[in-house]
Amino acid sequence: MKPCPLIFEPIFKPKIWGGRRLEALLSKSLPEGALIGESWEIADLEDDASRVVRGPAKGKTLADLLRDWGADLMGRVELFEGRFPLLIKFLDASQSLSVQVHPDEAMAKRLGGNVRVKHEAWYIVDATKDGCIYRGVRDGVDKAALSDAIAGGTVASLLNRIPVRKGHCYYLPSGTLHALGAGVVVAEVQTTSDITYRVYDWDRVDPATGTPRELHIERALECVSFDDAAIVVGEQRSHVASVWTAVTRLVTCASFIIERVRMVEGVEQEFCYQEPVVWIVLEGRGQIPHAGMDEPTTFERGDTVLLPAALEGGRVKTEDDCMWLEVTVPVPSSLPNLNQTQRAALKSADGGGGGRFVPVNLPGSGPTGA
Repeated sequence: MKPCPLIFEPIFKPKIWGGRRLEALLSKSLPEGALIGESWEIADLEDDASRVVRGPAKGKTLADLLRDWGADLMGRVELFEGRFPLLIKFLDASQSLSVQVHPDEAMAKRLGGNVRVKHEAWYIVDATKDGCIYRGVRDGVDKAALSDAIAGGTVASLLNRIPVRKGHCYYLPSGTLHALGAGVVVAEVQTTSDITYRVYDWDRVDPATGTPRELHIERALECVSFDDAAIVVGEQRSHVASVWTAVTRLVTCASFIIERVRMVEGVEQEFCYQEPVVWIVLEGRGQIPHAGMDEPTTFERGDTVLLPAALEGGRVKTEDDCMWLEVTVPVPSSLPNLNQTQRAALKSADGGGGGRFVPVNLPGSGPTGA
């Protein structure tokens, strides 16, 4: 079986803070009656393995395909401790998530096992009028002040509260104390780790146990960063556009790159990738024709598509105005010796879209423009 586009069956996670909005916003078929906080779209963890839901690879797990396809799936991208390096989710916070932090490199190295460093980013899919996130401690807060606030149940007062709107994107490197506020739905891109250390849970009681959820204060205090320099660097933005396609860089870090791609209805374009690419589809629908397949892979709002590195003859055909998040993992440049003039020449020659799309048919110029 040759590499083909992959769409996986969502893994739904009931949460105390979850809701039901993934049905209306992203067309998810949620388990009846359950409050779903997370929909895992691509996962390769010990107890959660994504399984292909349709197409030639139906029934295969991501681990199966990593074994069977190897570099044809991954190109030059390295595995993350033997696993696919990205965990892709949707989150629906009908209540605020706990104030929490994720392991940094030092803690992951010291504890080992399933404790892996966790960098993540949130793209706001939807938010109520009062929707917000909490990210990082305020200027001047040190470890002693944070420890006292945790003990006194006032930690939220020391955090940066950020009002959010649909289309905003936020980077949360490991060590960033944070919480997702009530009324916010996000697409989450992160490294392959599911370890969270809670410091405050809004004084709520878990109805399943009748007791508060566990906190992890000692380990959290070991991880918390009081410096937002990594956030500032990671959120530097850029934008390129053509008549039919626009690409906006949202997050850049050593673990992943997130770009928002907009493409108008009726476009057919080849795409040029040499590494695996994830599309998190948030608007529209379309097709991905490719070599070796009589029927194209179709996608629509709410789908997450993994395009293997060795996909042959791949094209995208939009049936509506489309928008997706394109997620890649950085690899060392194959052109390390280009000077600035040469790099600028390459960028100006790509015609928009970052050089990844090559026009085949455009609206008004061929059959797809009808």
